[in-house]
Amino acid sequence: MNTAGVRAVARVRACPDGRGGTCLPVLESDGPLALRRTRGRGAEAQVLLVGAMSGPLGGDRLAVRADVRPGARLRVGSAAATLALPGQQAGEARYDVRLTVADGGELHWLPEQLVSVRGSELLVTTRADLDRGARLVLREEQVLGRAGEEPGRLTSRLTVRIAGRTVLDQQLACGPGAPGGWDGPAVLGGLRAVGQLVVVRPGFEDKPVTARALGEGAAVLPLPGPAALVTAVAPDALRLRRLLDGASALFGPASD
Repeated sequence: MNTAGVRAVARVRACPDGRGGTCLPVLESDGPLALRRTRGRGAEAQVLLVGAMSGPLGGDRLAVRADVRPGARLRVGSAAATLALPGQQAGEARYDVRLTVADGGELHWLPEQLVSVRGSELLVTTRADLDRGARLVLREEQVLGRAGEEPGRLTSRLTVRIAGRTVLDQQLACGPGAPGGWDGPAVLGGLRAVGQLVVVRPGFEDKPVTARALGEGAAVLPLPGPAALVTAVAPDALRLRRLLDGASALFGPASD
């Protein structure tokens, strides 16, 4: 038995294939992180992250790296929700995502929900570094506990940098031991699903997004750069996804 937890890093790199499409010269799975190429659309390559084992469990250190080169288009999703579970190893699990997109590249990072299971402890960090002229659609969704279950401890940090400038750096801690007020009216208000949608487009330089509410539970804010942030809270994963999908539709096609 590995009492130190699992260490694994999965990597994908997308490059133009010279024929108007996208190739994947690097597609490396590791441990419980399995990357599978699926059928893409047009010039876009598509990859699914498949959980080959349960986790992340206590003590695990998991990481995913995605790199999109100039002129490439990549869409990354996951086959199912990720469950943060308690494990035999004491201590928090860590899940680290690092995304890089070059000028002229485009990345859609659209995993399924992360579910914080009772008794688990997880720190998830997502960092996106973009060159000026890069495009990004990034969706994160966290669900606090399964149906009728109290959540574990979940800390989520999201950082976005464009041309070396930090345009977003936010952190949310929820569950047992988290700073007081996370479940109060100023944060989640008793709801159990929270999500973010970050959209980066060069076109936002000339036509920045206007800050506004998007119905009950969601709002859009312009970021200092060609980017926009949608935040949403909901009672459950299904309604959270509907809010974020509705917000995404407001931005129109990615080519705009």
